[in-house]
Amino acid sequence: MQISDKYSPRETEQKWYNYWLENNYFHSEPNEKPPYTIVIPPPNVTGILHMGHMLNNTIQDILVRRARMQGFNACWVPGTDHASIATEAKVVAKLKEEGINKADISREEFLKHAWEWTDKYGGTILEQLKKLGCSCDWERTRFTMEPKLSEQVVKSFVDLYRKGLIYRGYRIVNWDPEAKTNISDEEVIFKEQNGKLYYLKYKIEGTEDFLTVATTRPETIFGDTAVCINPNDEKYAHLRGKKVIVPIVKRIIPIIEDDYVDMEFGTGALKITPAHDTNDYEIGKRHGLPMIDSLDDDANLNEHGQHYAGKNRFVVRKEIVKELEEKHLLLKAEDYVNKVGTSERTGAIIEPKVSVQWFLKMSELAQPALDVVMNDEVKFHPEKFKNTYKHWMENIRDWNISRQLWWGQQIPAYYFGSGDEDFVVAENIEEALILAREKAKNTNLQISDLKQDEDALDTWFSSWLWPITVFDGLLDPENKDISYYYPTSDLVTGPDIIFFWVARMIMAGIEYRQEVPFKNVYFTGIVRDKQRRKMSKSLGNSPDPIELIEKYGADGVRVGILLSSAAGNDLLFDEDLMLQGRNFATKIWNSNKLIQGWKKNDDLAANKSDEQAIAWFGNQMDKTIVEIADQFEKFRISDALHLLYKLIWDDFCSWYLEAVKPNFGEPISTVVYDQTIKYFEELLKLLHPFMPFLSEELWQNIAERSPAEALVIAQQKKAEDFDGVLTKNFEITKEIISGVRNYRQTKGISPRESVDVFTNATSFENEELIQKLANIEAINFNEKTEKPTFSFLVGATEVSIPLSEKLDLAEEKIKTEEEIKYLNGFLISVEKKLGNEKFMAGAPQQVVDIELKKKKDAQDKLFLLEEKLKSLS
Repeated sequence: MQISDKYSPRETEQKWYNYWLENNYFHSEPNEKPPYTIVIPPPNVTGILHMGHMLNNTIQDILVRRARMQGFNACWVPGTDHASIATEAKVVAKLKEEGINKADISREEFLKHAWEWTDKYGGTILEQLKKLGCSCDWERTRFTMEPKLSEQVVKSFVDLYRKGLIYRGYRIVNWDPEAKTNISDEEVIFKEQNGKLYYLKYKIEGTEDFLTVATTRPETIFGDTAVCINPNDEKYAHLRGKKVIVPIVKRIIPIIEDDYVDMEFGTGALKITPAHDTNDYEIGKRHGLPMIDSLDDDANLNEHGQHYAGKNRFVVRKEIVKELEEKHLLLKAEDYVNKVGTSERTGAIIEPKVSVQWFLKMSELAQPALDVVMNDEVKFHPEKFKNTYKHWMENIRDWNISRQLWWGQQIPAYYFGSGDEDFVVAENIEEALILAREKAKNTNLQISDLKQDEDALDTWFSSWLWPITVFDGLLDPENKDISYYYPTSDLVTGPDIIFFWVARMIMAGIEYRQEVPFKNVYFTGIVRDKQRRKMSKSLGNSPDPIELIEKYGADGVRVGILLSSAAGNDLLFDEDLMLQGRNFATKIWNSNKLIQGWKKNDDLAANKSDEQAIAWFGNQMDKTIVEIADQFEKFRISDALHLLYKLIWDDFCSWYLEAVKPNFGEPISTVVYDQTIKYFEELLKLLHPFMPFLSEELWQNIAERSPAEALVIAQQKKAEDFDGVLTKNFEITKEIISGVRNYRQTKGISPRESVDVFTNATSFENEELIQKLANIEAINFNEKTEKPTFSFLVGATEVSIPLSEKLDLAEEKIKTEEEIKYLNGFLISVEKKLGNEKFMAGAPQQVVDIELKKKKDAQDKLFLLEEKLKSLS
């Protein structure tokens, strides 16, 4: 088949992706083969591809394509996440642009707009993944808000509630005033900010004295219900049992004692605002303090804020400081750096706020999920993340699963009265009515009397069930898909969601299937720029992955992004890596062009050098396949690629093809040609998971193939034993050839000019191949020459080449003397180090051995140079 001069990704990629889809190669159904299953970490439904997705999904595709080619029934389930906070924020912003306020429309109207938004933007990222080459089973695409998945989420909530694991409680939460919802502890990002530490004067009741209290948030004094001192703080012993007056507010509050107070911070006295600080909330509970919530959902002061009511918390901070100064109630203000909690989703500063929320008890679920990771039933790659996981699981808090949002699964709790317990939990309103009548002992209750909880569930409460619900495992626990594909094989994700998602999926798997959801978790690094900053839209340091694909081809980008992405280590993005990937594609393309250009001759037998090259490369491929398999076993995908890169670029293109290449204008033996094609096909099979488009194009170019013979479903060569002696001998062969080539390069001798070689060896392995590739006229074994020579050592073997008559011997003598002088100086420095008793006593043996080798190498080279100098004199 005719092959074009240049590889064109643009022409190739869509053609083969369509071919794969048309022939249904990515679709999986349960069969007799062993399954290999991956569920995609579902990206946000309205998101677009970024560099983190590119890395994560490239790795998943490599694992899936390789498994498919190794005889597994590979199933990669794609899908998207409804992303409650992010999607609702986008829909609210869109409505605002249209002059619509969310508060002015019904839930049903809002959801209609949300579904329209989802339908419009929801498929973008999945289409982009296709451009990357992702071999997902698109027929199995799921969405966390689709009816069947929502039904399973609700079923899970009801089940956990009835088991006593879900409860409704009045607790302090992290309030995001921009998204208008609470968020979990794990979604709070603490950032250092420059602020002030204000010293406020609280008048001691019945005296003219003041107690000074330090705070970073003077605007919260409207919620103060106590001032706390440490019981061991003697300087405040006289204040025990007394009361103080809150400045401006004029509320009289008690002075209480609690060990929590740090006597060294500020003045050692702490104002307690239980409704607006997590630690104050706990102190308030211990001491039975009232809670005064002085902020509304927008983080503006409410009616408790008196004359500041309706003003934003940060505006109030400035104004109240001014008022405190005017009333001589502010002692001083100092510069202060503190960590401020911000929302991961919106970036807004979090406001601790007391409200009624739904919680999932975690302690019972956490222990089994910790055990399976610590005993490697679920293996983490790299293993270092086990410690991170262990620390979090051992200090786990109950999970706040309710969100004050409309986009999401609505909490299946139904209220029928005004009391705290006047509610029931059910999968649907019909079932709720039966339960409500029973609980209220009122058979007259109607559906119209029930009101469903307004809140939605945390998005993670749907995605923690993902490996189960994508196979409808909660609707039909014994169905053929869940029985065959669960547990899944590997999970590829980022370490930043180890708590949000990985830990919770393990808990859900054990709870609902009594089995872990996956066997391995591969943590990718975070993609950063050259300044080690995380790539983000806000910083403007993230390239558009689709533009990179258009510029370098999907295969070039896949190889480029993997060349420097060891498991768990951050990837420093460099566009030059993409160029390296594209150059690799070009190298492979050109090697095929070279082979296709050879003319076969059936009557021509393989010569000795051909046989030596064929034996070596077959062995080298077996060796590399074993090494690649080992790297995949360890989830060192980048290292596996490096091995394959070397096998193709160095071993195949630079050595093997050079070894079997016929002289210009001459034919090649058909036997050698066919074996070369066979090797090239095996390389394409190994390459396919990494570079699917290029490899399929070349595979189809080599021969006419039926759909059943496509590369995407071809079987890779299995790892076989290799001959270590053959490998070692060929390394010696390469050193000898490189040494002769080095002579020509350093002396300016043409590669076409043949040379004679003298050696103290009695024979060379691969003698004929050495002669061909080094262009040697004759090898004189066990012989020396009296002529001036260029000499080098390969182990104990000395190789000498008589200097060309074209060389200036006088100049050669000067160069040789300079080399001897340099080596003598080097040898003195090494011997000095080896003669240092302190170094010899303290250095590891490995370091000492390196120095001893340096000494021997220098002595051997000096011997050869001195012999050469004698012949030049």
